[in-house]
Amino acid sequence: MAVARASFWLAIIALVALSTLGLRRQIRGRTRPRMVSEGALSMILDDVGAFVYIKDLDLRYRYVNQKVVEWLGRPADAILGLRDQDLFDAATAEHLRKTDERVLQQGQRITIEEQNRQRAGQPLRTFMSVKQPLRDQYGRIHALCGISTDITDVKHSEQKIRRLAVYDPLTGLPNRALLLDRIHHAFLRFARSRCDGALLFIDLDNFKLLNDTLGHAKGDLLLKQVAERLGRCLRLDDTLARLGGDEFVLLAENLGRDFVDVAVGVKVVAERLLHELCTQPIELDNELYTVSASIGVALMSYVSRGAGGAPADDLLRRADMAMYEAKAAGRNQVKCFDPSMQQALNRRAELESLIKDGLRLSQFQLAYQPIVDEDGCVVGAEALARWPHPQKGPIAPGEFIAAAENSGQILALGEWVLRTACAELAAWGQSDGFRELTLSVNVSARQIRHPEFVAQVAAALQQTGADPHRLELELTESVFAHDFEGVSEKMRSLQRIGLRFSLDDFGTGYSSLTYLKRLPFQRLKIDQSFVRDLLLDENDAAIVRAVLTLGESLGLEVVAEGVETAEHFEALRRLGGRRFQGYFFGRPGRVEDMLNAAVLVS
Repeated sequence: MAVARASFWLAIIALVALSTLGLRRQIRGRTRPRMVSEGALSMILDDVGAFVYIKDLDLRYRYVNQKVVEWLGRPADAILGLRDQDLFDAATAEHLRKTDERVLQQGQRITIEEQNRQRAGQPLRTFMSVKQPLRDQYGRIHALCGISTDITDVKHSEQKIRRLAVYDPLTGLPNRALLLDRIHHAFLRFARSRCDGALLFIDLDNFKLLNDTLGHAKGDLLLKQVAERLGRCLRLDDTLARLGGDEFVLLAENLGRDFVDVAVGVKVVAERLLHELCTQPIELDNELYTVSASIGVALMSYVSRGAGGAPADDLLRRADMAMYEAKAAGRNQVKCFDPSMQQALNRRAELESLIKDGLRLSQFQLAYQPIVDEDGCVVGAEALARWPHPQKGPIAPGEFIAAAENSGQILALGEWVLRTACAELAAWGQSDGFRELTLSVNVSARQIRHPEFVAQVAAALQQTGADPHRLELELTESVFAHDFEGVSEKMRSLQRIGLRFSLDDFGTGYSSLTYLKRLPFQRLKIDQSFVRDLLLDENDAAIVRAVLTLGESLGLEVVAEGVETAEHFEALRRLGGRRFQGYFFGRPGRVEDMLNAAVLVS
């Protein structure tokens, strides 16, 4: 179609070019520009359904047909002699100048799609233009002839057709074709970053019955509201699509690299979707309808290590299968295709329940790991939560603390740790050998952001009689991520009553120096990942040396974590280390064992 249209315009241009040969004298010889023909040629060109014009070498209009006159809303005499900058907005005029100069300077015929706007505020129109140089009997270019046809409506129709090809006309969401393309690109990003993603297949429960009862018109309105509610749950990297009927799909990318974290993150996303759909009924014509959904989940990493086939299709099929499992299990719930993922979620759910019982039944304990000076003498300790479950045996701290963080029970667990540590610290004040020791307690981001955190710390100190100058709170950089000013103010409030602060895992974050400059820290703890390979990796040794120097220059005490051998201890002392913590001096254990653990190197 485009080729045929261009050929037609070329024929018209040929007619113009041939017919203007006898008119060149008028075009070149008159100082006052006017229309160049009044005969049959002018009648033909005025009847053509396109915009025909001639410009001279100075890019001034020397001829316009009736179509141009009507579009610009000016008589021909008010157009001839003007340039494009006199008629169009600046962007349009500049674009036209460049294409016209290409025709005149290079002698090329060009066919180009142009977007023109007469003045600011007027609608943008799209034209298909053919521009041809005009030559005299010596072959010299003396003007250009252009023919343009308005294809704005055609372009809009093409855009609608393209949109219908990839978007659902009812909800405006991507359809299956666009979703598969997004999944394909998501797999490419996953292959580069190894940051996992998931597909959530969402199917409304009992929609067919509801649709038959309501009628299809109301059913469509309900689907539009469902799409709107699901859309409220999207993150920046998410894609929500409608496959058809009552089937929706959410592609969630960048969920993380740790398997359990990804599984928990997907669970949170799925539960948010169900909450958004099911908490409030949907109102249609003053009637309320309750909606629920079954959700099936499949991870990108699981598909990527599976058997062949197209990854996008496989991911969709697995999520679909998991959704049917959710239907079979009673509807309005989430099921995962990956069995190990489901096991991880079940394990996390079990832990969350057990933590509540563990706190109620006083199953948790504190273990104490010594912190020693360069002579091997104990100068303090870190209090660490342990959970020797009476039936399941010891549960790893990394496991139960992550579950507590996810469920919000970290607030209760953290308060117990703080209160118990303060009671122990108060007992130390009455015992020779312990009276001068400091005690460090880890504080989570959720804890310190709690509005009552400062009051809770003050209450624990007052109730136990612990010396606040012997209590140190260990923070990681994650606590400052969302409320720097609020956390800073709480630190300063606690510092005023005597507490000390330590920045844990120093060197693993990206803005530690900012925190050291702006926050009241007294101690840094070098992350054990740098100490572990200190003897083997010169870069780690250089980092440790730099942190020790930094701490000394800022007046901060530096503790090296992860000291496991005598060689580590000696190397750190040679680098200038003065405080140490690690298995070489003692594993976390009972208070009465803590002093004895360090005698070996004193």
